[in-house]
Amino acid sequence: MMRRSYFFWTGVLMAGVGLCCGAGQAQDTRTVTEPKIPPVCTTLEAKLSSSDGTFSDADESKLDTERIQKAIDGCGAGKAVELQMEIDPNTASQKGARGGKVWNAFLTGPLELHEGVTLLIDKGVTLYGSRDPKVYEFPDPNRKPDDPITCGTSRPRPTSFPAPTSQTPPSSGATSQTPRPRGGCRSLITVNVKNAAIMGEGAIDGRGYAKLIGHDYSWWQMARKAQPNDDLYFATRLIVASHADGFILYKIHLLNSPNFHVSVNQTDGFTAWGVHLVTPVDKKLIGTDNDARNTDGIDPGSSQNITITHSWIDNGDDNVAIKQGVSHMSVIDNHFYTGHGMSIGSETVLGQSYLLVDGLTEDHTTSGIRIKSNVMRGGPVHDLVYKNICMKDVPIPIAISPYYTNQTVEPFEDPKYKGDRIPDYKKITLENIYSTTPGDVLIAGLNDQHRTEVSLDAVHIEGIKPSQLHLAYADIHMKVCSAYSKSPGTNLPLDQVPATVKVIPSPEDGCGVVPIHPVDACAGKFVPMQ
Repeated sequence: MMRRSYFFWTGVLMAGVGLCCGAGQAQDTRTVTEPKIPPVCTTLEAKLSSSDGTFSDADESKLDTERIQKAIDGCGAGKAVELQMEIDPNTASQKGARGGKVWNAFLTGPLELHEGVTLLIDKGVTLYGSRDPKVYEFPDPNRKPDDPITCGTSRPRPTSFPAPTSQTPPSSGATSQTPRPRGGCRSLITVNVKNAAIMGEGAIDGRGYAKLIGHDYSWWQMARKAQPNDDLYFATRLIVASHADGFILYKIHLLNSPNFHVSVNQTDGFTAWGVHLVTPVDKKLIGTDNDARNTDGIDPGSSQNITITHSWIDNGDDNVAIKQGVSHMSVIDNHFYTGHGMSIGSETVLGQSYLLVDGLTEDHTTSGIRIKSNVMRGGPVHDLVYKNICMKDVPIPIAISPYYTNQTVEPFEDPKYKGDRIPDYKKITLENIYSTTPGDVLIAGLNDQHRTEVSLDAVHIEGIKPSQLHLAYADIHMKVCSAYSKSPGTNLPLDQVPATVKVIPSPEDGCGVVPIHPVDACAGKFVPMQ
């Protein structure tokens, strides 16, 4: 049995892990408990019906935005607005009887949560996003009636931006280097308050696959068309939280976001517990021009004290992408499927630190453990612990890279970009990391002044060949235990390494558990998406 550093009982996630390589407290500093659904202040009944996100032209105009927002506005802190399924009483002998017409859908434009208020979506109910880009357009007091709508459009990426004026609002995100282009889309749900939550076993469906009203393309088709030339495009996100201390996602199903699903910034205390995230739901769209692009799962940035646990993520980009300025984060007992893996970056200018990933299963992700940046967006990344991870059919199980080129996977050699924002990776621990299928491993620092420091303890990539190990400017600390002579242990072919790489044996004292074969270590771990 593998050693675990977290224990679950009575719904409590308890932290208590001892780290090697001088790592500090690499985890959420809170004691995180399973969220509880608060009492309901208002119940809203569905008035629309859909099983696949399609509505009649008449129903497309029947947005529930006003009545949902009014209920949120009138709900007190510590209570929930409940979205409920309804059975048509004219087609059923009693409420809930079989054969009755089921109203199970709400259709909305942008919503804003209030402090302490929970949006509760019942099982069987779906909150769909409008496919009218006009409802998402950022309000602009200087807009003229004939000005075009930006949301739902794309444009060539500017080669330079005018410097912001003294009147440029801080909320615009503008800087002297890259002021925000005018226009854009609001998110479907905005959270700029403390202790708000989205709960329930229902779903939020952004309908990224659906043709936009007024256009002959979907959100995803617009994004794919913009990809070859790296054009700017403007798409709504599902949930954007900022200054949202105490924000919770609990048991909710997040589907088909036009862009990122969950973006959390400048927040102290965020919990995602039991989240089920799938994009695209219709897997027949993968590989077509209506495939989901840039639909990251959960992306925290400039935040601290974050826990993602008991969640299932199957999407069209990074399953989890930790952006810059994040510290004290725990990713515990999760399952990842289609996507780009457990990622850090590509922005690391403000640093990432004190991360614990424990008990992760990755099935068919493009990468497994992925740290990505380059000299135009890099910075300090340190005190990271990855342990008890099982992978299957992952082409690159480990990629610790300063070579990011804005592609799905990293190249194995330095692209020789020019810049002074240097990625610097230190105190990274990999323990009990297993891949049951072969794949490449990349562990690289940028140069001798910025060497990557990694500790390996029972890292086994089944069937890895020497040609699949890519190393440069790395100090690799490897546990040497007598028990390893009788079991696979760390099987990376480190006997012949480049001159820029140092393999440093660590003393036997403090060795981890006796390593076991990946097939045994990962028995029963790979289960279908839920």
